[in-house]
Amino acid sequence: MTDEARTPEPEAADVRESQGLEKTDPEAAQASEPTHVRPSFLPADEAPPPGWGSPTPALSGGPTLDFGRPDDRPSGTPPFAPSHQTDSPFHGPGNATPQGGTGAFPVPGGPAGGSAPPPPPPPPPPPSAPPLPPGAAPPPPPPPPPPQGTPFGSGPMWPNPMEPPRVRERRFPSIGPLIVIALVVALVAGAAGSAGTYLLTRANDSGSNPGYNLEPPPSGNVNRAPDSIAGVAQQVIPSVVSIQVADGAGSGFLIKGGYVITNNHVVADARGEITIQYSNRKKTSAQLVGRSISSDLAVLKPDETFAMPEMQLGNSDQVVVGDPVIAIGSPLGLAGTVTTGIVSALNRPVTAGGERGSVESFISAIQTDAAINPGNSGGPLVDSGGRVVGVNSAIASLGRGTVGGGQVGSIGLGFAIPINQARRVIEEIITTGKSQTARIGASLDLQYQGQGVRIASTPQQSGQPPIVAGGPADKAGLKPGDVVIEFDGKPVDDPTELIVAIRSKAPGTKVPVKFQRGGQEQSTTVTLESAPEE
Repeated sequence: MTDEARTPEPEAADVRESQGLEKTDPEAAQASEPTHVRPSFLPADEAPPPGWGSPTPALSGGPTLDFGRPDDRPSGTPPFAPSHQTDSPFHGPGNATPQGGTGAFPVPGGPAGGSAPPPPPPPPPPPSAPPLPPGAAPPPPPPPPPPQGTPFGSGPMWPNPMEPPRVRERRFPSIGPLIVIALVVALVAGAAGSAGTYLLTRANDSGSNPGYNLEPPPSGNVNRAPDSIAGVAQQVIPSVVSIQVADGAGSGFLIKGGYVITNNHVVADARGEITIQYSNRKKTSAQLVGRSISSDLAVLKPDETFAMPEMQLGNSDQVVVGDPVIAIGSPLGLAGTVTTGIVSALNRPVTAGGERGSVESFISAIQTDAAINPGNSGGPLVDSGGRVVGVNSAIASLGRGTVGGGQVGSIGLGFAIPINQARRVIEEIITTGKSQTARIGASLDLQYQGQGVRIASTPQQSGQPPIVAGGPADKAGLKPGDVVIEFDGKPVDDPTELIVAIRSKAPGTKVPVKFQRGGQEQSTTVTLESAPEE
């Protein structure tokens, strides 16, 4: 470097434009005061190159400073000579201001005689490092110098040493976004759970549903009131039996003394062993004690009763129409079947039996709408207290008037032998082995269609006369051709009805009778007598 005077190079403005700096208006620069600008330093061991005082943009849009050397600076004068004498680390005392009264750093285009502010002192040189101990690694190299054209290294890549250090604040996330995120997660989880449940439990195209379950059965008490139908059935069923013979089957019930009551037509064709089965499925053999063909009753004596309870007999004379009744038996072999109904009528004349050449029975029956089917014959008809009021014996069908034991179904017309009528027959069979049937000793005209029942006028085909000599009718003064219109105070209009009424009485009973003879109504009393058992 020489002390020759140098003028600013003409490319300085271009340099400022290439660095993105504004051009400085000379007139504006004259009007403004000089701005304190920090000069750019060169390394300590390097001399300033030609053009060292290149214009540098001033901070905050100020005037451009030219740090070029004055033309009249003597050789060896430091580049930072002040405009007046001063003591500084760069100048000795008494250094004179260069020619023209300007400092060593004139501002291009500034007013003549102006002076620049004194620059700040440079940083002290770094102290010399102590010698390294043997084997120690050398320290890292110093950082590179700041880029040219930026005062004191300020710029986007170097921190400004004049600014205080910035403290970065620790910010916590706002609670609002956290709540929104939590709600979104909850909604998505709920929707996913609902979708999974639907997919697992939905019904497929065939109608099946893997997750389908019925509600559990309700809890309750199986015990019933003793006077209810269920309570009566529980009481009576253990006393009802099923009867099996070679050519048929029926029902029966156990009474006092271990005897079993049934219909005669159930055991009429029994040519071998009679088997009785109880409600507990235990079986035993039975013997025929006796039977009454005209009453359609039979008494059996089983070998074992297995401690089954005996049924209580009721009073059929106290039964009225409308009373509830229960029929129990083994219809079609279905043991322990229970049906219920009411008393539909009383003293209904019914014939039973007569199948396969057997003699028909005439019954003054209790009519009920409780279902009675083949197999129910011989079973009990009980009242609301579980007492026997009748013995199921016959049903009406559409094919014929009345059948006993035939293979027909119930149409709601069932008939039972009143227990008071059966009681006398049962006692006679158990005590004597046979039963007596009441009669009046007269033959009836079955072809008569008028009012009442007419006594036959001519002998029967068997040769029997219309009135048996010395019989009950003969003794009461009845004659052939008389028309009986009332028996025991009740009107009669059918031969079967009169026969049923007679057989319902015990032999020796005196019965008032009204009859017509020659258009005249007369009265008499007939004492019934016993007829030989067929």
